[in-house]
Amino acid sequence: MVFQNDILAGSSGGTGTSTPVYKIDQSIRFNSPDEHYMYSPTPSSSKSFTTTATISMWIKLGDVGRHYLAGAYYGSNSRYDFFQIDANNKLKGQGRSGGAKTATGNGETKWITAQVFRDPLAWYHLIFVYDTTNAIESERFRLYVNGARVTEFDTPPSYGENEKVYWFSKSSYTTLGAYFNNTGYADYFYWDGYMAEMHGVDGTALDQHSFGEYNSSGIWIPKQYTGSHGTDGFYIKGENANTLGTNSASNGNNFTLNEIFAHDQVLDSPTNNFSTLNPLIPGLSLTTVTYSEGNLKATFSNNDATESTIGIPSSGKWYFEGYVIGTTFLRDDVQTAIGLRPEGFSHQRDDVNETGFAYGQNGKKIEGDGSSGTSSSYGASYSADDIIGVAVDMDASPATLIFYKNNASQGTAFTFTDKTIFRFGSVAQRNSSGWILNFGQDSTFAGENVNANDYSNYDGTSDGNGVGSFFYTPPSGHLALCTKNLGES
Repeated sequence: MVFQNDILAGSSGGTGTSTPVYKIDQSIRFNSPDEHYMYSPTPSSSKSFTTTATISMWIKLGDVGRHYLAGAYYGSNSRYDFFQIDANNKLKGQGRSGGAKTATGNGETKWITAQVFRDPLAWYHLIFVYDTTNAIESERFRLYVNGARVTEFDTPPSYGENEKVYWFSKSSYTTLGAYFNNTGYADYFYWDGYMAEMHGVDGTALDQHSFGEYNSSGIWIPKQYTGSHGTDGFYIKGENANTLGTNSASNGNNFTLNEIFAHDQVLDSPTNNFSTLNPLIPGLSLTTVTYSEGNLKATFSNNDATESTIGIPSSGKWYFEGYVIGTTFLRDDVQTAIGLRPEGFSHQRDDVNETGFAYGQNGKKIEGDGSSGTSSSYGASYSADDIIGVAVDMDASPATLIFYKNNASQGTAFTFTDKTIFRFGSVAQRNSSGWILNFGQDSTFAGENVNANDYSNYDGTSDGNGVGSFFYTPPSGHLALCTKNLGES
């Protein structure tokens, strides 16, 4: 598990208070291989360039690497402003040299943070404030991360007094999930991960207290923004899955979507953070697992394994589902499988698991003993398009693990007394194998089980706490693995 602190975890670290707080119920998933982005209408060509603007958004990483978050592109001589997470995992802002003062010039780095952003479990709250009318140079651009102003930069912000920027300016459309409304770029030109509660305030420089606050435990949490968004600002909250580009700002300038569909609305949010798969675990090879769909989809090119970002507590009942992409079989202890893996296990071997418990594609159950996997008869075999449910009861004595194939229980597979932290995980062997997992945030399995263009007749089922969305109803008392059920939000 990636260690958390207040700066990294944000509201996902827990509220520690019973005081009612502003809740964000969903986010929008951006998948870079599919070139996901959305863009605004262009403001009137008679509108001037601007010197003041504020952009606020919550993000959660998918692919941990270089990706563009947002940009404003002015078509005349290809002038722009944008920000991204760069190849060094640092936030970076760039603009056309000279801002709107010159018609030509080269792209210029305006600032780069010293802080890195590479935690796939954390929700980060980012606020970008442009205020070039300020006589104090250090105040012309301000960046806030989870409520704290960023003051350490590898490249300090560089904006001239009254320098023009392109956000919300004439003929400059705003793009979320990329920096320019175009296709055909490399994947890193597109955002990979989640965005929630995206605000753009045209013509006003605000601070962090307009969008968030610290709770009694000192954790940064969202706050409802009640101010104006200006003439061409935006508020994208993704509340309606069928119209994810709806602009809830009073100007009503809705965004156009590119390859973003209803199933890209997910329940993972800054106020209820769900487990995903962890792309940072040290596998047999860093290139054998390809993660996508917000780290819920894992495809394999060789023998390797994945695991959840959130560990299973030593108490409680927990459930998740896996959609089978494909299966390949080598031998009983090396095959496509799903189950529990212990905290801190080694990936440097071909075995399905070490001291863990799994359900293999051939219907056998596999138990690792630290040096090899041993298999025995258990349930039905499974193949591509099947859905495997995994239910663990840590309150039982001993703990029990039951697997389901397409909602049919295969019976108790394992009992165990060692309740050391486990993680939900999956394994696949060779090409064309893989899984799409649902920890409760996406019962469509990235659209594999619903019409991608019609969400109106589909509604997943929540757990016993009324949390999450599953394709099949979880067994009685079993819960989604998320901060709300863990008592952290």
